[in-house]
Amino acid sequence: MMRCAALLISMIILTGCIGMKPDDFAGREPRFLIEEYFAGKTRAWGIFQDRFGTLRRQFVVDIDGSWDGETLTLVEDFVYDDGETEQRTWTIRKTDAHSYEGRADGVIGMAEGESYGNVLNWRYRFALKVGDSTWNVHFDDWMFLQDDGVMINRADVSKFGIALGEVTIAFSKDPATTGKAASTPALHGALP
Repeated sequence: MMRCAALLISMIILTGCIGMKPDDFAGREPRFLIEEYFAGKTRAWGIFQDRFGTLRRQFVVDIDGSWDGETLTLVEDFVYDDGETEQRTWTIRKTDAHSYEGRADGVIGMAEGESYGNVLNWRYRFALKVGDSTWNVHFDDWMFLQDDGVMINRADVSKFGIALGEVTIAFSKDPATTGKAASTPALHGALP
């Protein structure tokens, strides 16, 4: 019995260590710098699926971003499929060539991000309203910048290490709002 428990714990630890790391994407194009990508107007469409794959919610979000050279401010306006609306404002600082930290309403503590190549991994705890209660959950976002200003975000949502569901979001950049054309990878200077 002890041997089986030790084997199970070892497998869980090893499985947790196997997976993507942001620096696995170093050198991939187009380069994803959130301070450039999110400057100006961005629109996104998303879904939330529970851990059984059941679609629970759909939404559209319009994002207005500004970068002052030190802080990226993102004002996100959500409209959900049930008519509910929500606004969230992020303030994000770049702490070095590959790292970011940020705060927003509902985020517990500091969100942390790591960016290499065309990828950003963004992690944070969030006070999520569920019915009449609030659950403190963990978000592990992986954002992948594609050509033509498209960015795909996949986030695992968990509580105490137990999967609750997954958020998938597709972002589209309006190149007219930034002056940075999204037509060729070379012009992408460039998002949790």
